[in-house]
Amino acid sequence: MLLLLILLPLLLLLQQLLILLLLLLLLLLLLLLLLLLLLLLQLLLLLLLLLLLLLLLLLLLLLLLLMLLLLLLLLLLLLLLLLLLLLLLLLLLLLLLLLLLLLLLLLLLLDAAFFT
Repeated sequence: MLLLLILLPLLLLLQQLLILLLLLLLLLLLLLLLLLLLLLLQLLLLLLLLLLLLLLLLLLLLLLLLMLLLLLLLLLLLLLLLLLLLLLLLLLLLLLLLLLLLLLLLLLLLDAAFFT
């Protein structure tokens, strides 16, 4: 009985210590889980940042392609304008040639009328 009276508080103390140890272990586990979650969140954030960077790069590439297309269109328009100018010049030359031929014909007619 005396032994039981001595051992009972010790056993109660041991039980308290075990509960405290279990609580400490649970807290450590929770902390570890939180750390893991933070690491996962950081990884997710990094992945999101990488995705955003990739999207930005794609947008930049698309903009570059659009600018190149616009430049090509401008060059084509310039070529068309040059061709139109050349055609106009050719038409003007043809008109001048026709005028010269008409003048020559008029001179021939005047010459023929003068000598008859």
